[in-house]
Amino acid sequence: MSEPRYAFVASKTADAQALCEALAARHGQVPVEECDVIVALGGDGFMLQTLHRHGRHGKPVYGMKAGTVGFLMNQYREDDLPARIAAAIPAVLRPLEMTAISEAGSSVHALAFNEVSLLRQTKQAAKIRILLNGAVRLEELVCDGVLLCTAAGSTAYNLSAHGPILPLDAAVMALTPISPFRPRRWRGAIVRDDTEVRFEILDHYKRPVSATADSSEVRDVVEVLVRQSRETTVTLLFDPEHALEERILKEQFAV
Repeated sequence: MSEPRYAFVASKTADAQALCEALAARHGQVPVEECDVIVALGGDGFMLQTLHRHGRHGKPVYGMKAGTVGFLMNQYREDDLPARIAAAIPAVLRPLEMTAISEAGSSVHALAFNEVSLLRQTKQAAKIRILLNGAVRLEELVCDGVLLCTAAGSTAYNLSAHGPILPLDAAVMALTPISPFRPRRWRGAIVRDDTEVRFEILDHYKRPVSATADSSEVRDVVEVLVRQSRETTVTLLFDPEHALEERILKEQFAV
């Protein structure tokens, strides 16, 4: 069997660029739209950039760590790349679709593979109403912010905000407050992944809020609608000993 056609992409660091050049010289390089596998060299931030930039091509992505954080990456090894990719375990991810409406009336659409987060823009706490499938579930959350994350993203910002780690195949999302003040005892919710979540910003002139889908930010929002995509998917490839589902499970028992 012939070796797959690779498109090597790398973060802008000198180390990642050098590794990318070495692998391309050894295995060949084709444009992303012509490749069989995208090989991404960097950290988790660069992996998210790769998914946003090239996800529309429908190519599987095999990441190798050449950055500081590599939860979504495999360990870097120059040897045995074809064999590693042939044995890799796929993880199919569905991103969140965000539609954010600003004070000016503009509508911004963006995808998030980790989370959509809403954050206060000033010293004033945000006041946010939360609706699930059109029904009000929390009339007023006074907080620094709130986020909705995928299972794959539950170990990122969500975990730092004391949200739950979600099993990859659980078909749920985590709705997690960030520094909640009222209701003081609300610690968030786990909702089905077919739930439509709407955030309405209360008193938005006095208490402005921004919305971010991964790294795409919209300032001064008045309403944000989030749902899991039913059409868009991306496939990540992981070495069997470092499969994403196993990594998430280990995070649940980390002390």
